[in-house]
Amino acid sequence: MKSVSSKPSTFRRAVAVGQLRVTEATIERMNRNDLPKKDVLPVARVAAVTAAKKTPEIIPYCHPLPIDAVDVEFDVAKDHIDIRVTVEAVWKTGVEMEALAAVSVAALTIYDMLKPIDTNIVIEQVRLESKKGGKKTYPRRAPADLKAAVVVTSDGTYAGEREDRSGRAIEERLKSYGVNVSCEILPDDHARIVEKLLLLCEQNIDLILTTGGTGLGPRDVTAEATAEVIERAAPGITEAARSYGQARTPYAMLSRGIAGIRGNTLIINLPGSTRGVEETLDAIFPGVFHAFSMMEGDGH
Repeated sequence: MKSVSSKPSTFRRAVAVGQLRVTEATIERMNRNDLPKKDVLPVARVAAVTAAKKTPEIIPYCHPLPIDAVDVEFDVAKDHIDIRVTVEAVWKTGVEMEALAAVSVAALTIYDMLKPIDTNIVIEQVRLESKKGGKKTYPRRAPADLKAAVVVTSDGTYAGEREDRSGRAIEERLKSYGVNVSCEILPDDHARIVEKLLLLCEQNIDLILTTGGTGLGPRDVTAEATAEVIERAAPGITEAARSYGQARTPYAMLSRGIAGIRGNTLIINLPGSTRGVEETLDAIFPGVFHAFSMMEGDGH
């Protein structure tokens, strides 16, 4: 199975549809409940819900997931039965397979219950009608011409005693989104961090990501320096990062990083560890790119 452990949970919805072709006489008898196997549609509805829940048990590469809702609708016409299933979940993977499985099993159940009186039933047009959530709902590309800067704050890295892996990890991720990015390394010095952040804002950098100086150590001052620079806080960004990280390590709660804007520049503090950086990037990107259209007045 493909690992989805790095994906954030988002709202997912999938709608699948299908159809059974039957004779008019079959529809008439079903409507009268004049059948050897009675209550066709109620039984098919239960079968559809059960199939959605058990999809990972019959489709090998489907991940088990917590389904929040399964809605099953039938539209009975003169010579066919339309099936429509909507599945919803808040999870890391989509629910289209659950919706398709539910439609398919509902159709098979109806077929099984009607076949004693109709030998010409045809199951057709089983397909995914729509889906929401994941990459297509939240695009992975950054706004055009976005300018970004990475600021590494670490005494050891500045002195050449430690390799900069966190800053490079941020650069690589931003470049994967098509963002032009510069990087600078500073010591854990409050005044110098403030000076650099102000200079980058004056240079009309759109996005500044810092790494390091967000913990509880005596030299961790990046959060305080950032607080001195920003004009409006955006706490939801770092709340999302800490919540995501806490599900993976108990130390995420110790990060004091903040986020906010100064003018048209968004500043976000990331942890200093490479793992912490990667988890934060997984948590906030690409969704954080939406901030720039909001800052231009486009709203949600």
